[in-house]
Amino acid sequence: MENSLEIKKLSKKYDNFALENISFNLPKGMIMGFIGENGAGKTTTIKTILNIVQDYTGEIKIFGLDNRQNDKKIKEDIGVVLDDMFFPEILTPLDIDKIMRGIYKNWDSSLFKNYLNEFKLPSKKIIKTLSKGMHKKLEIATALAHHPKLLILDEPTSGLDPVARAEVIEIFQRFIENADCSILFSTHITTDLEHVADYITFIDEGKILLSKTTEELLEQYGIVKCNKDDFQKIDAKDYLKYKKTKYAYEVLVENKKEFTKKYNIKVIDKLTLDELMVLMIKGEE
Repeated sequence: MENSLEIKKLSKKYDNFALENISFNLPKGMIMGFIGENGAGKTTTIKTILNIVQDYTGEIKIFGLDNRQNDKKIKEDIGVVLDDMFFPEILTPLDIDKIMRGIYKNWDSSLFKNYLNEFKLPSKKIIKTLSKGMHKKLEIATALAHHPKLLILDEPTSGLDPVARAEVIEIFQRFIENADCSILFSTHITTDLEHVADYITFIDEGKILLSKTTEELLEQYGIVKCNKDDFQKIDAKDYLKYKKTKYAYEVLVENKKEFTKKYNIKVIDKLTLDELMVLMIKGEE
């Protein structure tokens, strides 16, 4: 399978934080959810992919091209929404349209205005007067309007109400109907990913804990809830993490079928991405 994005052994050191040997691939035509706590390294990884952060070791290829040597060519085909992105507040969406026409060869004013209409964004109001949700929609419209092949999104649904989030998710799904297009989607709202992401990559303290298909995570992984006696019968090599609650032990297992074959525990709860994050980060080994 051909990849839109390939990262191999990416490392970047700061005084109090480091990305350590980050590796994962995003295949064409797929959506990858990128999850982790605040400060885990999601935004640093994204900004390194975009060459905003430099002086790193390792390899980043976008569309098969080294991102350091082909920065200008690559950026023509990338749409970006960053959590700390901003437009000058005195501009209007129509001003954005004029500016972007001079930046991107493939800028499509008609498509941009279609998104303004779809998102119910006033084209002549200055950005300062727009709500946080409307501002985020404007960023998304701008990211999409030059026909990118890869969307890199850092908290793209932050500040949107559930209806607006559903609208935006639907647009992202339409975007990848083109098999050449892909999305790297970083978010804290993991429920947005459970139904649309093909892959989940989980980062914690600058390290990748796992990178798997969403189907594998949600169908094969599970949570066993048991009492102390049953927990003590479980071999440590047969679970990933556990957490002791007031009434039971919650045990994260990687393969529900294999676990039920070996142990006399028949009920294994389905996993959510939120539960996965909590147990992987806060659970004991």
